[in-house]
Amino acid sequence: MNEIQLQYVENVITRKKRGVQQHLTFLMAIENLSFHKQVDVLWAGEDGAWHTLPARFHGKLGQNREYWQAHIQFQLTALQSLPGNVTFCLRYRAEEVEYWDNNQGRNYSSQADSGIDVPSRQPVQVVGFSSAMPESRKYTPVTVAIDQALAAEKVTVHWTTDNWRHTHQTACHFKRTYWDKELQSNARNPNQYGRELWKGWLKTGSAFRLHYTVAAESQGKVYWDNNHGNNYAASRKPLKILILNLHCYQEDNQDAKFSKIAEAIDELDVDIVCFQEVAELWNDGRGDWPSNSANIINGRLKKPYHLYTDWSHLGFDKYREGVAILSRLPLLHQESRYVSDSHDPYDIHARKVVMAQVEAPHIGRLNVFSAHLSWWEDGFQSQFNRLREWAGSKRSQAVVGTLLCGDFNIAAGSKGYRHVIDTKEYEDQFLSANAHGAFEKIFRVNDPYWSNYLADDYRIDYIFMNKDSGLFVTSGRVLFTPEDYGQVSDHCGYLMTFEPH
Repeated sequence: MNEIQLQYVENVITRKKRGVQQHLTFLMAIENLSFHKQVDVLWAGEDGAWHTLPARFHGKLGQNREYWQAHIQFQLTALQSLPGNVTFCLRYRAEEVEYWDNNQGRNYSSQADSGIDVPSRQPVQVVGFSSAMPESRKYTPVTVAIDQALAAEKVTVHWTTDNWRHTHQTACHFKRTYWDKELQSNARNPNQYGRELWKGWLKTGSAFRLHYTVAAESQGKVYWDNNHGNNYAASRKPLKILILNLHCYQEDNQDAKFSKIAEAIDELDVDIVCFQEVAELWNDGRGDWPSNSANIINGRLKKPYHLYTDWSHLGFDKYREGVAILSRLPLLHQESRYVSDSHDPYDIHARKVVMAQVEAPHIGRLNVFSAHLSWWEDGFQSQFNRLREWAGSKRSQAVVGTLLCGDFNIAAGSKGYRHVIDTKEYEDQFLSANAHGAFEKIFRVNDPYWSNYLADDYRIDYIFMNKDSGLFVTSGRVLFTPEDYGQVSDHCGYLMTFEPH
């Protein structure tokens, strides 16, 4: 088994108005042996000094392999020469074990400005690929290194944006010079290692995802690069939604915890946040906006989001307590309603829900609700029924998904949870992301022993999504635990990612 293996090395020198630069790029494939791992390139230039260059995760390669990439660039100055010819090897550390690819003890070498070298001598190799499609780009570039000895007559990208229901073919072209969009300069098409670079542009438009493979034709034969049987894949950024009960100003070191929440939203690049137990000083019922906890967190983001919040009742004899939605995406529509029998601001079972409609790029229009409902014995059933009716009235052909988010005060497996299941309309997205077998038995086949699968599940915070949604959940993560950002409330947070079908 090759725990780490070089895929290709690129060594290019560019000459721009700002001067001469040398770019080194190393792509390697590794076995995914551990969540905690370290991948490095150990290299030396013509001066003989050895350096360690860390690599970063670049993309998945099948079920249990990954691509990692390392890149570094140098500027030629009066005081600093370029590395020139490079000698290198690869090191992978996982579970306190080291694995090497050092070209069977000989190390690898790459000549200055030699372009791309594919050590495996694979005749067709996609290079410079990325698993991310930039948000604003409507064309996706594909660059292919072709063995010059192949004498390729035609190179074609076969691709799809709908999981191969429809396919397209785009021709690639070979040019001795080309404009490199990444380096923003003209670069020659080097073939010192017997490689030709062919390039094509796929008109992907606003599609969310892309799958492709490449074929080269020569003398009646076809040579493929299908990414070791997995095809190449790229997609836009998934939609990230966070839910968190803020605990109504009852935390020690409360101000520092507000900052920690803002830090997590920024670092995790969250798109929409649904808060519960949002509080601001009562102030004789008039409220106090500067003390509003959602407003404070929003003000500490690197760039403030759109914020919609409303309050329901007096909390802890001191605060106006309510719910909020923070959204990076503009709010197309927003409203709030009581879903409880009581509308009395002095009754803690008076419960108001806020909703906002957003347009998620490359996904579509969504209705998002932030809710904090009462316990079963205090009115959950009627409150959820009103919420469900309200959400149903907001659906239209333009809406691809409805998400009911927040603190529902029903334990997984409880009578209230059964009430949600019995609607046959909404499904538990965290369970879908993390316990596929249990999710299927509970929501799809209605197993009579469904509650047994939730015996150790103590959640009361959920994202329920309508089952005919145009979205599906791809991951669910627990946040604000002692191991992950630290505790900021008496509730954990839940971060979930969504993509379109």
